[in-house]
Amino acid sequence: MAIVTGSHLIGRALKLEGVSNVFTLAGDHILPVLDVMEDQDFRFIDTRHEQAAVHMADAWGRITGQIGVCMYTTPGFANAIPGLTNALHSEAPLLSIAGCADLADLGRGAMQEIDQVGMAVPVTKGSFLVHDARRIPDFIARAVRLAYSGRHGPVHLTIPMDVQEQEVDDDQVVFYNPDEYRPAESMQAQPELVAQAIALLRQAKRPLVIAGDAAGYGGSGEALERFVETTRLPVLTEGQARGLISDDHPQSFGFFERGLNQAASKLREADVVVLLGRKQDYTIGYCRPPNIAADAKIIQVDPSAAEIGRNRGVAVGMVGDVSSVLEQLTKEAAGHSWQELPWLDDLRAARAAQAEWAESLARAETPMHAMFVHKAIESVLRPDDCLVFDGGDFCHFGRALLPARMPAHWFYVSSLGMLGSSLPTAMAAKLAYPESRVIMCTGDGAFGFNGMEYDTAVRHNLNIVGVMGNDSAWGIDRQIQLGLYDRTVATDLLPTRYDQVVQGLGGYGELVENPEDLKPALERALNSGLPALLNVTVQRAISPRAEAAIARRKAAAG
Repeated sequence: MAIVTGSHLIGRALKLEGVSNVFTLAGDHILPVLDVMEDQDFRFIDTRHEQAAVHMADAWGRITGQIGVCMYTTPGFANAIPGLTNALHSEAPLLSIAGCADLADLGRGAMQEIDQVGMAVPVTKGSFLVHDARRIPDFIARAVRLAYSGRHGPVHLTIPMDVQEQEVDDDQVVFYNPDEYRPAESMQAQPELVAQAIALLRQAKRPLVIAGDAAGYGGSGEALERFVETTRLPVLTEGQARGLISDDHPQSFGFFERGLNQAASKLREADVVVLLGRKQDYTIGYCRPPNIAADAKIIQVDPSAAEIGRNRGVAVGMVGDVSSVLEQLTKEAAGHSWQELPWLDDLRAARAAQAEWAESLARAETPMHAMFVHKAIESVLRPDDCLVFDGGDFCHFGRALLPARMPAHWFYVSSLGMLGSSLPTAMAAKLAYPESRVIMCTGDGAFGFNGMEYDTAVRHNLNIVGVMGNDSAWGIDRQIQLGLYDRTVATDLLPTRYDQVVQGLGGYGELVENPEDLKPALERALNSGLPALLNVTVQRAISPRAEAAIARRKAAAG
């Protein structure tokens, strides 16, 4: 018999889940568990704001496939809500743990008392109060199982201070090994549906495969590559699927975003569309005409039955792990002969037009165009470099240009569109890939949300390189205002010396105003051995994404 505290049980349960890194910001209500876990061989990455801690855990979960764990006190939990909201949209396996006042005092006006569990419900897959230390392993196992079930997402646990400090007999506690409660075998589709899907694809003249977030769970890259090589079908990728198949592969036509990739805009002409772990949400026009033709057939594969045919009926719907279903499809397809369709020439022509468009914008001008900046980044890229994009007009040009070549090495904001996640994401990528270079692209507006996390990067030796396009504005919103209302409101910023801010935090910072200075500055930043930021003065250039938004709203207004 051994007497242990709830805090010891938290650490032991997390160790069973393979957790080594915890993203946190210290505060009164988690001091007991932090003190105990310090002796349990955890690495704590302490941030300057809880939102950044959640973003880092979010990115860690998506990059490594391990559960991302973040911990904070009660006011910190309030700060974490935006991060949890984003994690729900980015589909990250994430465990949020917050301390609170003693369980015995809840409902009596306890210090910093808020309804954490209720607040977390709409922005997580589940939210629970741990009321007894003996149940801690049970709650952690339950939370992790839920985070990985179906489509991935965050789960929250509130563990009061007196539960953290509660002493219990070790013999009364049951621990759960992951292989005891998480199935090892992947979920497959019904064979007859697999056969129907292949029969439909064999009749297609203009098929298009789109791999989305859920295709990225568990490394579906080899399965996706074998499938498109067997069938000779064209594929576009997005979200966690970016890099599952290299953009350099002959069957790959890059990033699925119709406003930024002319090959993706050919979706309207497709007669059979295969959605691999890809939701029927607003980013694909809910799959309704004219986004996808009225007579086109949809084949949808998803780990969640709730997503099948969510906004438009499908010809074939298969519930299963995308990787496993791809293996089934490939095996069925291998029994037939496949020829490359003339349709691929149309897609190649669109890709060539995209390259010409990018080249036409990348002129050496002062101030620089965003595309010129991203062309400079392209010129120094290595195959194993990680690219992280924030939201906003400056980054849209980079997403339109820069390739994804490896799984979990190309990141951008979730479907929520929340700005400011790029720096925490870049730091998590550097933590996961210490030998790779991590290049972050951000605008000056987005930088303001989590820019102080350069302090975190310096303290933890996470030597990422940021390239900021500084147009002294909330760029995309300013462009939309001009397009719709012919004036701007609350969208102008100052030409702030953010490079000096980073210098003050102990990093490398440099202001770049002339095109001939950009590439040498980029090399200096990459070789600095410090978290670095290039503050690049750029034009207020409108992106295709902003142009499309203006056109869409004008059309809706008649």
